[in-house]
Amino acid sequence: MSQRHQLERILEIDRQIRAGLYPNADKLALEMEWSRSTIFEDRTFMIDRLKAPIDYDKEKGGWYYTDPTYALPSILIEDGELLAFFLSVEIAHRYSGTALETPLQSAIEKIARTVKGVTATVDLETLRTHYSVAQLTAATTNEHLLFDFHEAIQQQRQVSMDYYTAKRGEWNERVINPHHLYHDQGAWYIFGFDHLRREMRNFHLGRIRSWRGLDKRFEREAGFSADEWMAHAFQGIRGEQTQVVEIWFDAYQARWIREQNWPEEYQLKELAEGELTLRFETGGLEGVKMWVMKYGAHAEVLSPPDLRAEVAEELRRAAGRYGRKTP
Repeated sequence: MSQRHQLERILEIDRQIRAGLYPNADKLALEMEWSRSTIFEDRTFMIDRLKAPIDYDKEKGGWYYTDPTYALPSILIEDGELLAFFLSVEIAHRYSGTALETPLQSAIEKIARTVKGVTATVDLETLRTHYSVAQLTAATTNEHLLFDFHEAIQQQRQVSMDYYTAKRGEWNERVINPHHLYHDQGAWYIFGFDHLRREMRNFHLGRIRSWRGLDKRFEREAGFSADEWMAHAFQGIRGEQTQVVEIWFDAYQARWIREQNWPEEYQLKELAEGELTLRFETGGLEGVKMWVMKYGAHAEVLSPPDLRAEVAEELRRAAGRYGRKTP
């Protein structure tokens, strides 16, 4: 039996009872083209599982609520949906940082109070004995900063912030038109039109020292899409120009590269002896550089030449450092 269709039938039965129409199986079967047996099953479910006070009025020839104040539970939730909810809460908690623990717990408690007498109850502690999500190292995020940016996006108000540019190692004031909050690799980013650079940029929320909402409103950039804008990013890092990147992996590392769910436009090419190459287009070369170096001798940047030279230089410097005697 389709749970979605059952919910639709239950809502219609409830609507007709509340409207004083005194529905019965014959009327509903004729009006809605449902089978009488299915309608009676739904009625039984409402009485037994949803605690609906349904009775039959002989004079009216239909059903009514003996308690007019009765209301259906706000949420009908199945086991699979409960698990999905639990996992989403666990992941959100671990990626968002402890600053959001209180509002998350509040949301869980509200849902738990709503789910009564249905196919499942919200018992997160029991689920935690069966499932867990590893906690990753996440950048510290101020919950008030998240909420303020969310409000600024909704109201289309400019924000002034004291921002640290890690690449240049300097602080400066930036005024942006915030468009979209984005979470990636344990960190939150804000996409916005940067009045200093006169273009759309993404900013790491963990590098904002202070901020204030401005009264000045803005118009959203026409046609802006966060998905399209980040399509050429790599692990949250996006440069100004995109380039084609090609990386070789030996047979050992290729096993894990194959397992990953790469975007559709990324190309994997199988080579002899179990090796492979990964080819894609991105503007986040700094992110690619940090990512590929963690594979050491198991990976090699084939293109672009500038990225290959940068990785080679970093590896030479690392080898030189390890060649020294320890202090």
